[in-house]
Amino acid sequence: MKNIIVGLITLYACYSFSQTQKKAERVFVNNKNIYYEVYGKGTPLVFLHGYSLSSQSWRPYVKDFAENYEVYLIDLTGHGKSDAFTEDLSITNVAKDVFALLKHLELKNIQAIGFSFGGDVLYQLALQKPRLITSMITIGAVGTWTVEDFPEYQKAFSFENRANFPWLVHHKNDDQIKAIMTQFKNYKVKISTEELKIIAPEVLIMIGDDDEGMDFNEIARVKKNLPKSDLWVLPNVAHGAHEGKTKHEFVKKANTFLKKVKINKAN
Repeated sequence: MKNIIVGLITLYACYSFSQTQKKAERVFVNNKNIYYEVYGKGTPLVFLHGYSLSSQSWRPYVKDFAENYEVYLIDLTGHGKSDAFTEDLSITNVAKDVFALLKHLELKNIQAIGFSFGGDVLYQLALQKPRLITSMITIGAVGTWTVEDFPEYQKAFSFENRANFPWLVHHKNDDQIKAIMTQFKNYKVKISTEELKIIAPEVLIMIGDDDEGMDFNEIARVKKNLPKSDLWVLPNVAHGAHEGKTKHEFVKKANTFLKKVKINKAN
């Protein structure tokens, strides 16, 4: 848990950025308001944040992608400027909310990057809508994870300890923060081997080798069974493998991967 907290605090410290925003609004889909922002121009590139974070965690990366992509930052269900949780957390349902937003925005094909929770949502979205995502990068996520395997996480991540998680200030109020922390006990998602084999997008799996929340046997299962995937393991890096000292390397490799897949699809 310590490595994850340190990584997220580093990410929180990097929130400053400068980039012209094209649009920002809340859209009512699936009986809830979902917030998003848009930057840049080009192929739609969707960024999904980690659990208890918000779209603001991706803002420092906008300038690195907005020249070649129309960048969409989304506050996932329950987070940021989207409506607070009113139902038990379901990764499957969060993916349905994302698709409802993308449908509203008339985005029929996207590329995507998801960190942790956001990565798990992308795997579910790829299962639900096989033709939607052409390629995706998942960071600290392989589509299967349960908080029940990490009781120390759940114990530490409580409303009483909220001062230890400074990024929580980017949510609307204490009620929303309390709902996020309460719903963490319902974080359970599983992708079977059969489901992995039918995932259509090309996938870059990015993992830090010091990510204490990742099971390397599970990573190996996912890599073996995903039809089109690359695995990138970063040495001496924890959960937020895309930020801090590895940010530049991540941006370079992510742009190369996304561009390669875009060219391949065009051919």
